[in-house]
Amino acid sequence: MGTGGQPQERKTTYREAMREALREALRSDDRVFLMGEDVGRYGGCFGVSLGLLEEFGPERVRDTPLSESAFVGAGIGAALAGMRPIVEIMTVNFSLLALDQILNNAATLLHMSGGQLPVPLVIRMTTGAGRQLAAQHSHSLEGWYAHIPGIRVLAPATIEDARHMLAPALADPDPVLIFEHGSLYNASGELAPSTAPVDLDHAAIRRPGTDISLITYGGSLPKALAAADELSTEGISAEVIDLRTLRPLDDAAITSSVARTHRVVVVDEAWRTGSLAAEVSARIAERSLYELDAPVQRVCSAEVPIPYARRLEEAALPQTADIVAAAHRVVD
Repeated sequence: MGTGGQPQERKTTYREAMREALREALRSDDRVFLMGEDVGRYGGCFGVSLGLLEEFGPERVRDTPLSESAFVGAGIGAALAGMRPIVEIMTVNFSLLALDQILNNAATLLHMSGGQLPVPLVIRMTTGAGRQLAAQHSHSLEGWYAHIPGIRVLAPATIEDARHMLAPALADPDPVLIFEHGSLYNASGELAPSTAPVDLDHAAIRRPGTDISLITYGGSLPKALAAADELSTEGISAEVIDLRTLRPLDDAAITSSVARTHRVVVVDEAWRTGSLAAEVSARIAERSLYELDAPVQRVCSAEVPIPYARRLEEAALPQTADIVAAAHRVVD
């Protein structure tokens, strides 16, 4: 406790913040349960649910067979029946095995039933590369899901968002997909003692600036902030925008930032072609073309399956130096 009995910030990690969010959800609502591969006895493939089985029991923390289509479908059925399931899919690559359930059922039932069948389902999954897990465990496909009407897509990039995004996601009547970048789990920092839920409708300015906007999300946020630090030593003031919610995008935040800086670099770990970066760039062209003093630059992954070898993996991914170089192309 701080002076006057006020709680202080405390050191924690992204993984622990997510675990706290799950624990709070399970404690506060008997309808909430967690299900997925290895979420129980193993504690989650990435350790997020460690200890929750012992605390809440196998009815609330359910290990499932190795069938993404089956357990996502079970989650949809439970949501239709009034429960509040949290389904964990090990990695985004494996979510493709449940794409039929997500697209053809979870995202469409409310519309097809004339508003009679909401699906209040939360699906969590790890995304992204940088950990030498090779091509079947390392891609960033959240932009694919951001293409689908009927769902909300979240990408918590900070410890605060990892801690506080889950509660409003569970309160949403629509399906919510939460993409947790694997490189962030060990990230540590101070967590404020706030209990206020995150505003899921708005992007966040992580660093104000006047010369250029660096627009990003998820695991690329630390790289964008590092690039902004480097640019500041050269007298370039970079504003860093964390999109946070990928569907629906916060158009107002993007437009306002462009109006302040007049130059933009979009950083997206997905492939460049058909990417979320392409969507953001198109919206800037539609809404803010005459605010731009230079063409929008995109920094994305190389259009190859993510390599296993560390140096090749690093070369394929957007890095801080790539962001700095793109910034110079529009500022110089």
